[in-house]
Amino acid sequence: MHATTTQRIAISTSGLRKSYGDKVVLDGIDLEVAEGTIFALLGPNGAGKTTIVQILSTLIAADSGDGVVGGHDVARDGDAVRRTIGVTGQFSAVDDLLTGLENLNLMADLNHLGRAEGKRRVAELIEQFDLVGAAKKPASTYSGGMRRRLDLAMTLVGSPRVIFLDEPTTGLDPRSRRTMWQIIRKLVGDGVTIFLTTQYLEEADQLADRIAVLDHGRLVAQGTAAELKRRIPGGHIKLQFTDATELDAAAHALAGSSRDDAELTLQVPSDGGVQSLRTLLDRLDSESITVEELSVHTPDLDDVFLALTGQVDNTRSAVR
Repeated sequence: MHATTTQRIAISTSGLRKSYGDKVVLDGIDLEVAEGTIFALLGPNGAGKTTIVQILSTLIAADSGDGVVGGHDVARDGDAVRRTIGVTGQFSAVDDLLTGLENLNLMADLNHLGRAEGKRRVAELIEQFDLVGAAKKPASTYSGGMRRRLDLAMTLVGSPRVIFLDEPTTGLDPRSRRTMWQIIRKLVGDGVTIFLTTQYLEEADQLADRIAVLDHGRLVAQGTAAELKRRIPGGHIKLQFTDATELDAAAHALAGSSRDDAELTLQVPSDGGVQSLRTLLDRLDSESITVEELSVHTPDLDDVFLALTGQVDNTRSAVR
């Protein structure tokens, strides 16, 4: 990925490597994330997703290679990186013995906010994350969705410009997950950069400006969701006809298509791109073939993930 003239790079890595004994976890990772965007990292369990987050958030050191976050080198200027970022990990950092308000006040103290500024920021986040009614209740009484909202609110106390979300919606019900998506979109709308690892392919598809797929420590693909889907065979344009005569004419004109006489439909292989669609329509027009309905079908991220890694969880469209 390359930033445009209007985008600056918030996160970049070059040749990032990490091993534990003989096991290579990261094997030369090169990536760039533009400011004010959502970047999603997908990969099977053990692919190295969390390791990348840990390196970029200065929790562990890489064996070699470079990482820069918010203009600061993660190896040489860790303090500056930590002042720039927020991290919400796979497991909640919420203290169950404290109330939601006390958890947020603790984070205000840790971020060295003054008394007045801390009180203002905490009140703002309680309102933003719909925790007003629960603020003075112990966090142990919170639902899963409320805990994740509180966890993310705690991450935001210091107003970070770059946020690492390591599988932030794991275990949430669909409604709570979509609430988190709304919060994430609003953060990006305010100019925050999100680096997201997720086990939910739909989540990456819905949220991410760009997606990278990590497998066995290597990035095997990067691009927008649409770009990744177009790389996978199986896309097609489905044509619906009103009579068999038009179906016959189209099948004769469009080599490589497959027909369903009972349904009066024809499937034409396609990458789903605009140019492919335009070419098809021009061909139909030149042959004076009338189509009743047309629909474009492209592979989804399940297909992409399976093709790139050989793994997929068909029960919930999820990867770890």
